[in-house]
Amino acid sequence: MSIQEYRPLGVIGYVTPLSARPGERLDFKISSLGDRAITAKVVRLDCCDPNPLGPGLKSEQVEFGLSAVYPATEQKTHLGSCAFGALPTIPVTQDLTVELTVRPGFVSATDQTIFSLQDIAGTTGVALIINDGRFFLKNLRSPAQPQSLDLSLKLNVWSNLEVCFLEDGVIVRTSTPETSKVAESKLIAGMGEALRDVDHICLAALWNGHPKDCFNGSIEAPRLSVTSREAVEPGRTIIARWTFTDSGNSEWVSDDIDPSRGLHLINLPMRAVRSSSWTGRHMDWKVAPEEYAAITFHSDDLSDCAWETTIAVTVPDEVPSGVYGLAVENEIATDTIPFYVLPGQGMPRQKIVFLAPTFTYMAYANHARGNFAGPLEARVKDWGAYPHNPDVVGAFGYSTYNRHPDGTGVTISSRLRPIMTMRPGYLVYHDTHGSGMRGFPADSHLTDWLTAKGFEFDVLTDEDLDREGVDALSPYDVVLTGTHPEYHTRRTIEAILAYRQAGGRLMYLGGNGFYWKIGRDQNLPHILELRRAEGGMRVWASKPGEYYNQLDGEYGGLWRRNGIPPQKVAGVGFTAEGAFEGTHYIRTAESFAEEFDFLFEGISAGERLGDFGLSGGGAAGFEIDQACAELGTPEFVTVVAASEGHGPSFETTYEELLTPGVIDGGPRPYGGMRSNIIYGLDENGGGLFSVGSITFCGSLSHNGYDNNISRLLENCLRKFLSTPRRAGDAHAPSSTDTIPPIGSHTHET
Repeated sequence: MSIQEYRPLGVIGYVTPLSARPGERLDFKISSLGDRAITAKVVRLDCCDPNPLGPGLKSEQVEFGLSAVYPATEQKTHLGSCAFGALPTIPVTQDLTVELTVRPGFVSATDQTIFSLQDIAGTTGVALIINDGRFFLKNLRSPAQPQSLDLSLKLNVWSNLEVCFLEDGVIVRTSTPETSKVAESKLIAGMGEALRDVDHICLAALWNGHPKDCFNGSIEAPRLSVTSREAVEPGRTIIARWTFTDSGNSEWVSDDIDPSRGLHLINLPMRAVRSSSWTGRHMDWKVAPEEYAAITFHSDDLSDCAWETTIAVTVPDEVPSGVYGLAVENEIATDTIPFYVLPGQGMPRQKIVFLAPTFTYMAYANHARGNFAGPLEARVKDWGAYPHNPDVVGAFGYSTYNRHPDGTGVTISSRLRPIMTMRPGYLVYHDTHGSGMRGFPADSHLTDWLTAKGFEFDVLTDEDLDREGVDALSPYDVVLTGTHPEYHTRRTIEAILAYRQAGGRLMYLGGNGFYWKIGRDQNLPHILELRRAEGGMRVWASKPGEYYNQLDGEYGGLWRRNGIPPQKVAGVGFTAEGAFEGTHYIRTAESFAEEFDFLFEGISAGERLGDFGLSGGGAAGFEIDQACAELGTPEFVTVVAASEGHGPSFETTYEELLTPGVIDGGPRPYGGMRSNIIYGLDENGGGLFSVGSITFCGSLSHNGYDNNISRLLENCLRKFLSTPRRAGDAHAPSSTDTIPPIGSHTHET
């Protein structure tokens, strides 16, 4: 992605953390154009779909004890990663030499700083920059007149640099590891004062309180040495050196000469990357750290906007668990910042918990798709939908579905930034048959249905589950997923498996779930990392040798390639995808067994299931999943429905194929281009209901919530709620453990 010019928005913000229990604090960090004061209120977010043919946007104000007005300031975001730190004292009687190895990944007509020797403010010193691949030397006291060095760097080629600061000027030498040929610049005079008051170094950027003129490329083995001008036999003394081999430390690099001193890594540049000495013999950076002794920097990296807190909110004791938003407004704009309230510590739990797939929201955060201009933009205006789109607003970084300026994929995503794609009313596609929503707003189709049907539920997020493990799920009879729980850590996957094995019931209500494995560092809870290793439907692929995460050192890629196919978790797994369009299911022959009569109660035997809906016009579509015993679908489940009628845009996923037309993983009971709905109760009391389609929940509200998809889901949920778990597994009863009458629902406005 190219970095777009900063366009300040009227008002926008983010919250940390994403979830809190009653009594805990949430910090809302908000930017208000022109330092305008803001008003704020908390609302419960029920339906986030602005489609006038659906239930419409539905929210209800909740008392949180907020003030009437809050002062606010305009806060800016600075993209780009770098390494910045203090230097030892440089004697004025000695010459200084800077050595490092670099590999540029992107050539542009803007300045890219390889390194700067500077004061802490960036007002004095010298910077070595490239522009259009050519070297320039910039005196920070007079930055408007950089000096050309008549040297250049080759794109994607490692080069050794030696920059010598002499008494009478500066000389730069370059060479490549493959040749002994050295190119040398002319002596750049007039730089005698350039190093006066220099006490810091910045690699890959100029530091002005934030990164500026950032480099896109890799750097390894930087070191500084001095040579006495008075010695009879001059010799270099190394005064600072950074080897970059500790790829697991994402925020700090120690100085080998003085470990108490080091470089701060700003905006999480990419580590665990191949360096100039990579041989291809070692694929894990932990095994051969010397072959991964480089750091890759990008001008659009972003790990933390670092905004000041505008509103600090403590969740009141009486607020029930749910999906909420802080609605803020100044005189020119509005924004709603979603957050989650968890059940209070020691308080009774509901029987149902919605597991919000926040890791997937983060992976897609600010996904610039290049499809906003035209019909989609017109629909946004017509429906009064969320107005901002990453195609237009690039100030807050991009998603793991985008690429950096050097063409490599974005591997790091953060929640410490405004996430435009995680907003009520955000539209992804111009869906001619529905709303065109995915992610956070699409999941409101489910939570709105639960509310309309009178089902009380708690909420947990992926991050909460990753932190707390199976204990976060064990109080609940039923766990409901969202429409697309695609990204998981080992802890979240294992917690869900442990919950099922202990007799819990999982209702997987989406498609393409439990697919990609992500890395996290508990010390950086706002960050996730993705390496798109071998296999999978990928918008970009990690380079060979860069399949292991920097955050936790684990192998990345598909969970299927890590020994836990989605079928082991949810009974079905990703098998095909196509355009954002939906079709219907039909019942299988097995579904007519007497044991499944309850599931289809109120549904005629010959009905098409879900040939309607707000997501692509049908309940089965876009990304679809199938059962497969060889990949882990448990024996106790049965395929009770399968989709049909998918259009020509649908294709089998790559990991499913051995060769064209030959499926890996054994036969599918209802294969081909189909989604499977499965149901079953295990001997241990556990249960599974999976729909294998991203568009399923978009059909729930059709005809005032009175339709066969809504009935099917309600029948299954009631069965899971009314069937006792095995002894010792049921959660403590509470006054909230009530099941609404069949067919009950409320119409909210």
